[in-house]
Parts: sequence; structure tokens; C-alpha cells
Amino acid sequence: MSTRPPILFPLFAELETLEGVGPKTAKTLAAIDITRPRDVLFTLPYSGIDRRRRETVQGANYPETVTVEVTVGDHRAPQRRGGPYRVNVEDAATSFQLVFFHARDDYLRRILPTGQRVVVSGKVELFDGMAQMVHPDHILPPNEAGDIPDFEPVYPLTAGVTQKTMGKAAHSAVTRAPELPEWIDPAQKASAGWPDWHEAIARAHAPKDMADLSPSDAPRERLAYDEFMAHQLTLGLARAKLRRTKGRATVGTGKLQAKVLDALPYTPTGAQTRAIAEIAADMAQDRRMNRLLQGDVGAGKTLVALKALLIAVEAGGQGVMMAPTEILARQHLEGLTPLAEAAGVVIEILTGRDKGAERRRKLAALKAGDIQILVGTHAVFQKDVEFQDLRLAIVDEQHRFGVRQRLELGRKGAQADVLVMTATPIPRSLSLAQYGDMDVSILDEKPPGRKPITTALVSQGRMDEVVDYLRRAIAEGRQAYWVCPLVEESELIDLSSAGERFKRLRAALGEGVVGLVHGQMPPEEKDAAMAAFQRGDTSVLVSTTVIEVGVDVPNASIMVIERAESFGLAQLHQLRGRVGRGEAASTCLLMYQPPLSETGEKRLTTMRETEDGFRIAEVDLEMRGAGDLIGTAQSGLPRFRIADLEGQAALMAVAQSDARKLLNDDPDLTGARGQAARILLWLMEQDQAIRLISVG
Repeated sequence: MSTRPPILFPLFAELETLEGVGPKTAKTLAAIDITRPRDVLFTLPYSGIDRRRRETVQGANYPETVTVEVTVGDHRAPQRRGGPYRVNVEDAATSFQLVFFHARDDYLRRILPTGQRVVVSGKVELFDGMAQMVHPDHILPPNEAGDIPDFEPVYPLTAGVTQKTMGKAAHSAVTRAPELPEWIDPAQKASAGWPDWHEAIARAHAPKDMADLSPSDAPRERLAYDEFMAHQLTLGLARAKLRRTKGRATVGTGKLQAKVLDALPYTPTGAQTRAIAEIAADMAQDRRMNRLLQGDVGAGKTLVALKALLIAVEAGGQGVMMAPTEILARQHLEGLTPLAEAAGVVIEILTGRDKGAERRRKLAALKAGDIQILVGTHAVFQKDVEFQDLRLAIVDEQHRFGVRQRLELGRKGAQADVLVMTATPIPRSLSLAQYGDMDVSILDEKPPGRKPITTALVSQGRMDEVVDYLRRAIAEGRQAYWVCPLVEESELIDLSSAGERFKRLRAALGEGVVGLVHGQMPPEEKDAAMAAFQRGDTSVLVSTTVIEVGVDVPNASIMVIERAESFGLAQLHQLRGRVGRGEAASTCLLMYQPPLSETGEKRLTTMRETEDGFRIAEVDLEMRGAGDLIGTAQSGLPRFRIADLEGQAALMAVAQSDARKLLNDDPDLTGARGQAARILLWLMEQDQAIRLISVG
């Protein structure tokens, strides 16, 4: 089924086929992603105006919208150009004025003849003690007043489109919405009390009161569920395709892994051992692994990743570990190298920085199989990068890889297993939305020896005390990170904020004690500053975000974050995780500029109260919303028009199990419900899923 079903044609016609939409309006609506009748159907009213008829404007809760029948009195034309044109009117209990600006008096005298009865509807406010209605929304003779709805839906608009136009277009789109076969499980639909699709659309566009606008109102909830269901079917089809894809059984001998365990100063946690066992079991099967490894900061993902890569090498193959940025790739290389060397394995890095002869040498070694583990950035995606025998690809997610890139990576090694790692935990609703096609392993224990970190909130005014605290810590041989905010994301200001702090700390703490790293430095200088801090030549490292620093310095036990209120929760949690890696008790000082906003305070107190990344992720989601949390543009996260990921996480979970069950019972979607589900996928424009069915 590689073409759109005819039943949906009317919903994918030109926008101009809708009543009241001309070429100009169509162009304007395109700015808010409305380009076809289906988009209008899925743009639901977000509010409503009560236009039920009243006897009088008296006692109204000004400013308030009122619909009332009046007798038209005298007209008062403006005294000066551009002044207000006023018409006195009288309802059952009081008199008030209708006010117009820039209106033609011949037109007003025609629609408001003195002595006639008319029904007016609009916002009434008090001006100099007198009630007035400026530019009524409706002026109709009493016999036509039935055209004014009791409850008028209010649509999201863009400049140049009125509520009237939008209302007309929506009405027109609803009239051409077809009756569609049912794709929801009948038992689920009955227990939730949901209407059919067509009725749900009609009712969602014709709310009777504010309660009908609630996301939990049956018609709206059903439409949200449809979006979740289509998304979960897409993920489910991708998952089924990966499972059907022949993989290769990769079974390790355990020899290299044993060498690494011998070299470790501690024993792995139960969670690490469990995750490694799950990964090894997946790799040993002859279908492709598609697993997500979620762990909190400092839960020891590196060890799990390395052991998985070693399984690939033990089986005679190669492994690749991808990172979103060059700095993170280098950090992985630094973390993996000592362990890889203990196992006697050749590890190399490939980034955009590799040019010419050096790059050619690495590519040749990779193709010959001389490089066993490769660490790299997106550069690994380039055409000329060939492996001799790629068995495992690990993607360090950082939220920048969508489903598409994961499939792309699998093509480098036609049957390579895929393991995705996330840097910080993801709330359940998001992981369902973004990784519903994957199996999940969770690391929720800290390795032994990780001491809790004391977190304190300190006002920016106590800067001198903080500097004194650092001076004493340095005297004891400890090291500290000092993070400055990116001011307004501007490169130049960013440099001065870290640069200024560096100068002041150098003046206070002495020459040669403080290092500096910022985004504008040439890579060599950056590396040199980090290396000096790692060796302990400098005691304080000032930087714009330590994520950039990315080096693991066990002796660093103090993290100062300046203007902490300007960072997101996930970022603060990630920064704090840079300390607490050594013997000394660690401290994180969150410096803020009072007064704190309510959200700023909630973020900082959450940090003070908990070190649990899973809890922090939930709070972050509540506060910011899904798109923000991942940065919608690069998230590969669906943009839902009706559904709300945070508020309706439970609905998403039901949709996932429903979609998986349907695909389990009817993998090719050829049964009656399967055929209906295909229509849903076309309706929701899940092209990727449609391609999977047509190819699959």
C-alpha cells in the first residue's frame, strides 16, 4: 500500500478548497504549519467565548463578552479625524455605548438604524464609568441572531488570520471529514468511553463549554490517543524490521573482558553486571540488537560500553562508539584507552579534525581490521569510512540521534548490533516517545566509592567567601571547576564572562593557579589547558561549560556554577556529576543572582534535595515540556498537534502496548484492524512507517 487511500483525498486537498480560505490566507496559515484540510482538523480550539444571550450588560464582570438585545439610539459622529464614533443603545435594564474607530458613518447608520432592535455581541468594558462595547464581534437583526453560537470556539491564530476565518475553515474541514474504519482496540475504546473518529473530530471543534476543552474530555483524549498510536505503530514497525533484519550472532570468549576486570580497582555494580548480561544475550542472537542503555551521571556506563565492544572484538570483529561532539568523542577515548590497553586492544579516534595523510592512514587501518575499536563523531557516517567487520555500533545519544540515524548507522555494518547510551536519565513518557522501538537497560546504582556530593545555594553577593573557600581548598591540594554561564549565547560576551572571571580569580589566587577553557580557543590551547588541570599543574579551571571540558579528574572535588539559575536542570545535574569521582568529599556551589524567579528557585532547590537523575529528569519535564527538554528540532521527537507528552504519559503507555499487540497479532497490518491502522498512518503522515510496510 504505497499510495494514499482515496478515502483521505479530501483531507489532503489544497487549503483553498476550504470555505473562506483564499491564496493569501493559505500562505499566512502555512506559517503555523497548516497547509491542508487535515492540518485544520488537527488544530483544535484552545479556549472558548460564552455568547449565551443575556437580558442586560448590567452586573457583567468587566471586561467581559456579553450578547444582548438592544434598541438603537442616537449616533454621534467623531468631532475630530480618527476620533471614536459612538452609538447609544439600551438593553432591558440600562443604556451603554457601541464604539467604532475609522468606521464609515453611512455603513453604521445602515446596520444600526435608530429605533431598531438588534442583537450585539462583544467585549464590554467600563470607560469613565460608562459601559461600552468597542467594535462588536456580531451585529444582527433578532431573527438572524440564532447564527451566534452559545459557546464560540477560539482557535490559535497567526497574524493576518481572524477567528472568523479560522472558524469557517474548521467548519468546512469537519464537513468533509470521512467516516473512517476503527483502528483502536474495541475493548480499550469501550472502557475509555471514546467516540468514533469522525464524531470525535466534530465534537472537538464544537465545544459546548470550557469542560469540553479539557485534554481528558473523551473526544480530545481519543484524538490524542490516535497520535500516540500512530507514533507507536511507526516505532513498532521499525522495531519489527530490526528484529527481522538478519543480524549475526556475536559471541565473546570472555578473555579480553577478564583482563579488564582484573585491571579494575573495584568490582562492577549489580546494575552494571545485569546490563552487560542483557547486552551479551542480545549480541549472541542472530537478529540485530536495538537496545537503549540509560544511566545516571556516574553510574559507570563507560565500563558497560567497553565490555560490549570487547565482545565484538573477541568474536573477531570491530566496534564503533559514536559521540555527538568532538570533545565528547575525546572524552570517551580518554575513558576507554586505559581499559582497552589493559585488554591489549587497538583503539583509535576519527573526527572531522583528521585530514589528508593521517585520515587516509586511519581509514586503511580500519578497512584492514587493524583498528579494533573506533571512537568518532558524525565523521564516521561519511561514504569513504569502511570497516572490515563492524559488529557493534554504540551511539552516545545526547539526544541528537533520531530513529533515522540509528537505521543509517546499521548500514555501515550490514548486520551490526546497535546500542544507544543516554548521558542523563530520560523520564518514562519521553523514553516511550523517543525510544519506543528499543529494549531498555537501566543503570540505577552508583559504583562503590562514589561519595555523595554536598550541594549548597549561595547568593552571588557572597563571592568573596567563595573565593576564600577555594583558597583554603587549594592549600589542601584539592582542585575545583568554576563554570560561567554563556551570556546570551553570544560568542564574544561568552568569552568576556569566562575571561573576566579568570582574571579576577588569578588576581585573588595567584599566578599559574588558574586555567581557562572557552569555546573560542583553538583546539590545541583547549587541550593544553585541560591537560594542565588533569596533571594538577593548575588548581582551578574556569570554563563556559565543563561538559566541554569533559576530562575525568578524580582530584577535582569542588564545582562552582555561577548564575546557576540560567542553566537547565539536566545540565546542572551533568555538571555536578563531574565531581565526586575521587577520595575527597565533594561540594557543588550553585551561585545565583537574587531575586530568584519561581522556576529558578524550583530548579536549584531540586538540585539541593536530590542527586537522583531519574527524579531530576521528571521535575525537568514537568517544568519545561518535552520539546524543550530535548530541543525539538534535533530530537527526532514527534511534534504532536493534540496530544501532550507530559500530561498524557499514561495514554502513551497504553498506545504502546496496543500498537505492539496489534503488530504481534497482525505483523503486516492486513486484517480489518490492520487495514484501519494503515489509514491512521497515512492520516498522521507517518511516511517512515508506510515505507516500512511497503518494503516489509
